[in-house]
Amino acid sequence: MSVLARRALAEFTGTALLVAIVVGSGIAAQQLSAGDVGLQLLENSTATVFGLAVLILVFGPISGAHFNPVVSAADWLAGRRGAGLTPAELASYLAAQISGAILGAILANAMFDQPALQLSTHHRITSGHLIGEFVATAGLIMVIFALARTGRAALSATAVAAWIGAAYWFTSSTSFANPAVTIGRVFTDTFAGIAPTSAPAFIAAQLLGAAAGLALITVLYPDTGDHAGEVVVGHDQPTHH
Repeated sequence: MSVLARRALAEFTGTALLVAIVVGSGIAAQQLSAGDVGLQLLENSTATVFGLAVLILVFGPISGAHFNPVVSAADWLAGRRGAGLTPAELASYLAAQISGAILGAILANAMFDQPALQLSTHHRITSGHLIGEFVATAGLIMVIFALARTGRAALSATAVAAWIGAAYWFTSSTSFANPAVTIGRVFTDTFAGIAPTSAPAFIAAQLLGAAAGLALITVLYPDTGDHAGEVVVGHDQPTHH
């Protein structure tokens, strides 16, 4: 198997498991704590934080553990001088992340004896939700690239999971901050789902937030792009090196 194929497989598997964790813990929370939305969110966010940290540790050395199209796109954009993903690598990552996210939602549905194929009816569009997605995604990009630029990428499992866990609670959108996860969550009509009509606006807010976060971190650390190969975690060298 080629290096790029291994990395794409890691992104596919990691993103699938991440969405399975988000959706599955949401279903479990609904079943275990019916009627208490605050407790359900606590259970959902706790499982996501722990699960994401473990997934970064497992898959980071192979692919960088992006699991997120905006992270991969920012890695390509910031590292165009040679440190980041090539366009072909970016395309492979995006395809792996999106397809993995959909599979993860289907898997979570099936694990809890739900219909495997569903579409969410959970409409989430408000101006506050979109602002929350912008802030959560901008912060995520800043955390990841600041750690890479300052030689602390090894802390990504803890820091990225901590940011996402915090943003579950301080943003009204509960911090999707990930277009692939957003698409995956369309395919479950459970606690973590998002209606297909709400997803495009969420993704647009995430893209804008990622661009703002990358712009700010580039101002703060002008040579950020030279360290794009360390995003999220230092990993196998790009296939063009």
